[in-house]
Amino acid sequence: MIPDSPTAANRLLMDYRREAMDLGSPPVPIIDAHTHINGSEAATLFAEVMDLYGIEAVWSMTALDEVESVRESLDGRFEPIAVPDFRDPDRRSAHGDGYLRRIEAYRAKGARIVKFWSAPRIVDFGEEAGDPAMLRLDGPIRRAGMQLATDLGMAIMIHIADPDTWFATKYADQAKYGDKRSQYEPLEAVVADYPVPFIAAHMGGWPEDLEFLDGLLSRHPNLHLDSSATKWIIRELSRHEPSDLIAFLKRHRGRILFGSDIVTLDEHLRTADKDTENVMATKASNREDAFDLYASRYWSLRRLWESDHDGESPIADPDLAMVDPERHGPLDAPRLRGMSLPPSELRMLYREAAIAFSESIPADGRPSRS
Repeated sequence: MIPDSPTAANRLLMDYRREAMDLGSPPVPIIDAHTHINGSEAATLFAEVMDLYGIEAVWSMTALDEVESVRESLDGRFEPIAVPDFRDPDRRSAHGDGYLRRIEAYRAKGARIVKFWSAPRIVDFGEEAGDPAMLRLDGPIRRAGMQLATDLGMAIMIHIADPDTWFATKYADQAKYGDKRSQYEPLEAVVADYPVPFIAAHMGGWPEDLEFLDGLLSRHPNLHLDSSATKWIIRELSRHEPSDLIAFLKRHRGRILFGSDIVTLDEHLRTADKDTENVMATKASNREDAFDLYASRYWSLRRLWESDHDGESPIADPDLAMVDPERHGPLDAPRLRGMSLPPSELRMLYREAAIAFSESIPADGRPSRS
């Protein structure tokens, strides 16, 4: 169903079901290595989107208590990724001893990847506990989690940086947050110290700078990237020449995994609570808006990777107004420029890289802590 007026997920008034039919099947079934699927009702709707857009399976940062219900809603096309309990106000426990127990619980439910969220805002979490450096990625608390992941035979995913637009605005206080390049010092330390496969989420946190990513991957053969964070990826990769991006993918063939960063919640299927602190819960308030929210990401990403499309993104990008509020409004969007990847590179990005990464994860570990 086409909305009556533009929305953040459908500013061009598209019928995403018909668009999926027009796109046809991808060259291979897609494995989405970076999602956040929660809510059994929302997951059931998301399964419809998966079917329409050729998504075979997802790796998902699903709440621990929802893993089984989401697995059932997706008919098993799902692998959980361990994540901390961000609802826990005790930041030291949530990312420290509490997370160690949680990692083991996720492992028992089939998780083989552990996520460590280390965006610059992690300094704020530390400040809440009286120690801004408490959750530094290469500090004792995080290293304890990575050592447990290694002992359990698990891979590690890290969110290390945010868009350049955020460093120009939200993180302008470099005395507090550091500059963007400084975020990578602890990342490189831990990737070198733990002999397991790593994923640096969101094109390593720097899709704006392929030269930097080239050096990062060259220095660390166990490091991989995922291409998630749809709005960010569309905005920044569309600015690169297709020939440059294709050359980058070929140079690091098999080390870039497809991802979307789609978030699903049952709250998306009902009228939004205006007072909720969960911003993601306000992204949709009925079934059709939720469908557009999820489908818009796959439509846009497949257009980016497969086609020579050149036009505005159908998804509003608030970073434009954040950086330049005089020129942009809340529903403005950047250019979506198709990269027209060769078939062999599409197959690698969509599926083969994820399979190879999965096969590289160490042999099954078993929980060792009580």
